[in-house]
Amino acid sequence: MSGPVDFDVVIDRREEGSEKWNVAPGELPMWVADMDFAAAPVILDALRARLDHPVFGYTTIPPAFAEAVAGWWMRRHGWAVEEAWVGFATGVMPAMSSIIRTLTAPGEPVVIAPPVYHIFVNAITNSGREVLASPLRRDPATGWYDVDWDDLEAAFARPDVHLVIWCNPQNPLGRLWSAEELTRLAELAARHGVTVLSDEIHCDLTAPGHGYTPFAPLSPAPSITCVSPTKAFNIAGIQASAVIVPDPALRERVRRGLNRDEVAEPNAFAIDAAIAAFTRGDEWLDAARAYLQANKRHAVDAIGTIPGLHCVENLATYLLWVDISALSSDSVEFCRFLREHTGLYVSDGAQFGGDGAGFLRLNVACPRTLLDDGLDRLRRGVAAWTTHNHTQ
Repeated sequence: MSGPVDFDVVIDRREEGSEKWNVAPGELPMWVADMDFAAAPVILDALRARLDHPVFGYTTIPPAFAEAVAGWWMRRHGWAVEEAWVGFATGVMPAMSSIIRTLTAPGEPVVIAPPVYHIFVNAITNSGREVLASPLRRDPATGWYDVDWDDLEAAFARPDVHLVIWCNPQNPLGRLWSAEELTRLAELAARHGVTVLSDEIHCDLTAPGHGYTPFAPLSPAPSITCVSPTKAFNIAGIQASAVIVPDPALRERVRRGLNRDEVAEPNAFAIDAAIAAFTRGDEWLDAARAYLQANKRHAVDAIGTIPGLHCVENLATYLLWVDISALSSDSVEFCRFLREHTGLYVSDGAQFGGDGAGFLRLNVACPRTLLDDGLDRLRRGVAAWTTHNHTQ
């Protein structure tokens, strides 16, 4: 990357077929986890180079892909990933859906710890399995979420439970799990013969000075880790992820499942983009993390001045988990009202399960001018909500 990156540039995405920006004129989307920044120049350069060859046939997965993944996790996160452990998938959720079907039988429960990324539930139920929720506990005094270890062990102790999906770092809470917490999870899962499927797609989006702890190195039993450059580098449409499985027997089962479900073949651009991100994307990512952290601090301070709202402290992701429980216990209705009266489109917390009905999720990965617009709409929306409810 040459020269500073200007994350303040506003890029019009309304006509590009963006899912995030498929909204009515005048509306401002701050919902789906998708940044409004241009991709890293090193990725754009790699894609331009690929475009110089005019044939876009089937694409092989070269050794350089696994080398790039292994190099990144060693360099950035201190995890010595062997290249043989790395497989390709078209996305973290396609991979996780395939793994659910591979490691569990129809009708069996899969454990999750809500409030958590709601597509986990879709992947489980669409695969004909059942969701077994072990909700995280929130300390009312600190607002901090912790694992209910007794409840989680009770879930693992069930004879029909063989898989847990863990979100590390946690979405929507932005929670960084400590090595001690992940070790306890690993030991608990190993004791009961439960495989941990760790979604680590947000791992590179931590606050500057804070790193995440990979789960697999702490586990005494075989585990599966799903990672991707798409979230950190804002290239979700490129459709590239890696599935890291250290245990050879489990790795072969996962590989067969990914191929059975036809989610192991890259498009013509996925490999080049992923390799560019993981080999030359450090400088851009560090600049993005600094900008995102400044946005988060700015948003937390602003939201703290809005009566009835409070942000849960977090050190990861570009998402804020905003407590609206002083105003409403129905986040669906509150977010509908907010969109209708201000045009601000955010995620209602209820969809994430657990105590999410008293929260909303706000995406701050945008230029500061858009963020300020969103914060102003949020303030006006809360005022309108309060007036509306006091006059009923």
